[in-house]
Amino acid sequence: MFKIQRSANGKLVVFTLSGRIEATSVAELQKLLGSEAGDHSLVLDLNEVRLVDRDVVSFLASCEAKGITLANCPAYIREWIERETTP
Repeated sequence: MFKIQRSANGKLVVFTLSGRIEATSVAELQKLLGSEAGDHSLVLDLNEVRLVDRDVVSFLASCEAKGITLANCPAYIREWIERETTP
């Protein structure tokens, strides 16, 4: 099961993600992040993420490229992102 929790502190908005994230969840995440666009700093806290698929890794890499912080990123996800973004 995939869950999202939102918390805010001033201009910092943190989305805490947990569970298994699949490609079908990417559209929902894009919508949430888009609704917070503007003068907020965005953070995706991945501490409780247990499993992702390739589409999610690509999405997370694109988030990071746009300046969204990936906090508490599990090592296997970090390594996968680096493999996907290294030419």
